[in-house]
Amino acid sequence: MAEYKAIRGHTIRTIDGDASPLVVGDVWYNSSSRKIRGVKQVGAWASGGTANTARNYPAGDGPQTACWAAGGEGSPAYRNEHEQYDGSSWTEVADLNTARYEPYGAGTQSAGLISGGLSVSGLEDTSEEFNGTSWTEGNDMNTARRSGGYSGTQTAGLIATGTPNKSEVETYDGTSWTEVGDVNTNRYYVKGSGTATATLIAFGVNTSNAVVAIAESYDGSTWTEVADGNTARGYDTGAFGPSTDAMHAGGDTGPGSLAIVEAYDGSSWTEIADLNTGRRYNVGGGSSTAGITFYGHLSSRTATCEEWTNAATASNWDSA
Repeated sequence: MAEYKAIRGHTIRTIDGDASPLVVGDVWYNSSSRKIRGVKQVGAWASGGTANTARNYPAGDGPQTACWAAGGEGSPAYRNEHEQYDGSSWTEVADLNTARYEPYGAGTQSAGLISGGLSVSGLEDTSEEFNGTSWTEGNDMNTARRSGGYSGTQTAGLIATGTPNKSEVETYDGTSWTEVGDVNTNRYYVKGSGTATATLIAFGVNTSNAVVAIAESYDGSTWTEVADGNTARGYDTGAFGPSTDAMHAGGDTGPGSLAIVEAYDGSSWTEIADLNTGRRYNVGGGSSTAGITFYGHLSSRTATCEEWTNAATASNWDSA
């Protein structure tokens, strides 16, 4: 058996305590505990702050400590409330001009974009932009739709798929919408993550109303089918992260809300720590090390959120 020195090029160092900073893969001998210690990545979900208005299908985006959500379905059905999160509490700010649910959303708290969805008038092609103070209607999309994937920012956004059974993809440059290459598999109730030129969409419901595990990536010009997820599901998952380091949390296989979470590393999917409570019709934000999923449906509409933390943690060698 090869020695540690032969593998790593040096011997295990001795420290009176734990290493600092913690670097994944590092190993040392703790002279105080008389244990060989190492660093591994440990991820877990924890409850975050509860929002003001419970709802399904809102649009939302942003990092874990500065995300936002707008629109959604509740009672009454079409919501226009817009809330922002600071890492501990939610605050209602300026409402949308058009109440809607199942819209697309991208951007930050001070520069958000929302488009499409279903309103009291029917399927929407309208979009709205937020400037940190108020929402202003921008130019319409080419194809009215709802329940699809989105990615990017207010001035460089992308929407893909949706219902009624749309395979079309559009990008937004801050002024106008342009149709680009279609996805390979037509579906809805799908979520996306990444940027307008590097997007991942995954899972969803196909034209036969069956949930799928299919994932596709976009490089700015074409869509390529990549490895399927492990568990087919639809009815929205809370998706976040870049296209090669993404996470999808929750969703539904048909019978009820799921707690399953899967991570994509650019080549394959791995199931990781489950949500504390299964949910569907939710949204997400943040990164693979500091993520968040919020709103949606547990046993009923919810205003709760869960926060994901994936941190470097020191442990004894036998459990590292």
